[in-house]
Amino acid sequence: MKTHLQDLLSSALDQVLAGSDAVRPAIGLDATRDAKFGDFQTNLALQLAKPLGKPPRAVAELIVAALPASAHVTRAEIAGPGFINFFLKQAAFQNIVADVLAQGEGFGRDDSGTKGRIMVEFVSANPTGPMHVGHGRGAAYGDSIAKLLAATGWTVWREYYVNDAGRQVDILAISVWLRYLDLCGERLPFPKRGYPADYIKHTAQTLKDRVGESLKRDASAVLVDLADEPQVPDGASDADKDRIKLQQEAYADTLIARARELLGDGWETIKQTALDDQLGVIRKTLADFNVGFDQWSSEAALVKSGFVQTALQRLADKGLTYEKDGALWMRTEAFGDEKDRVLVKADGAATYFCNDLAYHVDKLDRNWPVLMDVWGADHHGYIARVRAAIEALTERKDALNVQLIQFVTLSSGRMGKRSGNFVTLQDLIDEAGTDATRFFYLTRSHDQHLEFDIDLARSQSNDNPVFYVQYAHARICRVFEQLAEKGGRWDAAAAAGALHRLDNEHEKALLTLLGRYPEMLQRAAGAYTPHSVVFYLKDLAEALHSYYNVHRFLVDDDAELQTARLALIAATAQVLRNGLGILGVSAPEKM
Repeated sequence: MKTHLQDLLSSALDQVLAGSDAVRPAIGLDATRDAKFGDFQTNLALQLAKPLGKPPRAVAELIVAALPASAHVTRAEIAGPGFINFFLKQAAFQNIVADVLAQGEGFGRDDSGTKGRIMVEFVSANPTGPMHVGHGRGAAYGDSIAKLLAATGWTVWREYYVNDAGRQVDILAISVWLRYLDLCGERLPFPKRGYPADYIKHTAQTLKDRVGESLKRDASAVLVDLADEPQVPDGASDADKDRIKLQQEAYADTLIARARELLGDGWETIKQTALDDQLGVIRKTLADFNVGFDQWSSEAALVKSGFVQTALQRLADKGLTYEKDGALWMRTEAFGDEKDRVLVKADGAATYFCNDLAYHVDKLDRNWPVLMDVWGADHHGYIARVRAAIEALTERKDALNVQLIQFVTLSSGRMGKRSGNFVTLQDLIDEAGTDATRFFYLTRSHDQHLEFDIDLARSQSNDNPVFYVQYAHARICRVFEQLAEKGGRWDAAAAAGALHRLDNEHEKALLTLLGRYPEMLQRAAGAYTPHSVVFYLKDLAEALHSYYNVHRFLVDDDAELQTARLALIAATAQVLRNGLGILGVSAPEKM
């Protein structure tokens, strides 16, 4: 109907703008929030008032007078300073039921891919431990926005970037090796800058099961000539804490160097075992969370392929790098960053930024012209330098689209189990279930702080939004189950001839919402807001529950009315399934 109304307005503009130099505006049309203002509204007259040199209401009168007749429009009224409100006939909404039933899972979708190609890179948690609840929000958002974009005309690729190179992996490996030595009977002090959680012990046991004691070394050999690790004394000043932290980092680096020296190739065995174990945990959690990727890209593989050096050479060829204090720098300030950035440190080690820059160039080289990165809010300051690097190499300012995910806190409720001293995403899934966890993550805009109410997520009540929406679908399924129990059947093919019977206020509310689903998807995708789908589904569920509580669907004495009402709720169930599918949430038939 929106397209139909836009066609009517376009025809009216042909007359209104005839002989005028006014630029023809885009025809904006929005669903009204209050039925007393009709079904759709446009501010077209307000846009044209200045170009035409007339008051907005006068322009609105010209537009309304020029509108072609329509079998679907009851009337067009001018409201306020010059808005035009359209009131539609009930039949205009009734036809949406047939559309939904005919298109099924495809209703509201645009699978053409004609909007372009986009790579969505999300989660990308460091493989140094289990995913926590903050990662979970990014996973739910990234997966849902990818589904939403794919449903609205984009060709989408989902990717996870594995940060399996660099110092954090060495810290993981040394932590595992020291716990492994404990299992072999060699007791060594654990460094303050290591990973102390229990999951490291599990990985150490995996390593021992795989290699036995072949990587055991005497504690004395590990600690020979190694000074004790400095500790932070009580009452230390902030400056002293920072100084001692750097000394502790140096102590960890010395331990890593000692392990490399003592183990030779065994050090790589430890690193790979640790990475495989942690990535295995991450992959399982994401699978349990209904999140999948088209590709897992390895930072280490990118470095090994030589592509990082290729990217550095491209920068050098453009005159965008220089040396200072023994390090290699990039001129990012010239492209909007607050200062230039180091690519390669004086010791020859590439910075994280260097490898990440190369990875983004690689993504563009793989013919993904639009890159969406889903990052935690604490990465806000990182956006400018990556965008500057991409612009420097590609001369494009629009290639990178970063969506920042705000923090999550847990409230009201105890977790049955925890991994170490923090709540993992797996813990949360086990406690609340995949459906509730995903839905709750998406109940607020991703750029707002989220308080996750565990008790509410576990509850079987209408206060629980995911239960409320899923229960609407289950209620509809129960109606058709009752029909079968009575020996009845519903003929979907006969529904079209009965839809004129849908004329009460509850049916109008449902019909209106069903008709808004395709536009809602497009708006949500355009604004990158999957929480808009959540709000829509809650409204649709509320309309269904209100309808269910007042009217009968199995109308024994009126077969035509029964057919019409069953068609309406079948269409409602289909749209509930479609919307929940965008969110990665199931639509149960029983609850």
